Amino acid sequence: MNDRLQPKYHIGEDDFSIQYMSRNGSSSMPRPHEHPYFELYYLLHGERVYFMDDNVFTVKKGDMMIVNPHDLHSTASSDKLIFERVLIGFSRSFIEEGDAGVAKLLDHGTSRLVRIPLKHQPDIERLLLSMLAECQSGQAHYGSLVRAWMNELLIRLHRIETSLQSLPPEYEHPMHQKISEIAQYIKSNYHERLTLDQIAKQFYISPSYLSRVFTKLTGFHFREYLQVVRIREAQKMLVNSRDSVQFISEQTGFEHIAHFNKTFKKIAGTTPLQYRKRHG
Repeated sequence: MNDRLQPKYHIGEDDFSIQYMSRNGSSSMPRPHEHPYFELYYLLHGERVYFMDDNVFTVKKGDMMIVNPHDLHSTASSDKLIFERVLIGFSRSFIEEGDAGVAKLLDHGTSRLVRIPLKHQPDIERLLLSMLAECQSGQAHYGSLVRAWMNELLIRLHRIETSLQSLPPEYEHPMHQKISEIAQYIKSNYHERLTLDQIAKQFYISPSYLSRVFTKLTGFHFREYLQVVRIREAQKMLVNSRDSVQFISEQTGFEHIAHFNKTFKKIAGTTPLQYRKRHG
């Protein structure tokens, strides 16, 4: 299979986008990212490793990743290097324009992996490929048709999820589970003094191996991930409380306010006070 990356087709500036990709070879995102819109990542063929906030998933044919706005995520190659996917980004307002009732379905559930049963995969793929073809053709009123198919897709996904028994995540590789547990531990204990050596000892892994595998599966170096978790928590506190920046700095695990301010600006792109003013 030759690499094929089709253009990303858009409806409106930030309302809807769709893109097809097939690739043969090792690849990964430069680093995890977030965005203010919903995302659907469907694997038509192959396998990928997907990091979502604090979980490592192995995504296979027929799997759908549902990504909520502002959740950190990234993808990387598994041992199987060939994959084919469709990626959709959409705003809540894009769905509300078609059916406000369907838009309410977006309020339920966190970012998650949905393993589409085999009998439902043809319908899901028909909708995805129809939207892709319609955006490619750009015929009259194609936006309305795509919106209708998006509504159908969300309804079908909701019905599938409702019918599935809720099960804990399945880990393809023991290290996927271990890195998920470590990411979850960091997320719960970000306010404490955490080091790579300490975590490695606690989880019975050598520091060098942990460093290498953590970066491969999450896209972050260990210290980077710790800083991002701390700053994301600080952002919540800045918006939802009137606590001082000094206090928030201490509560999120920073020993020095200068280090907090510097890290905050590096990750958030602005100072803590400017962030509070803009989002408060």
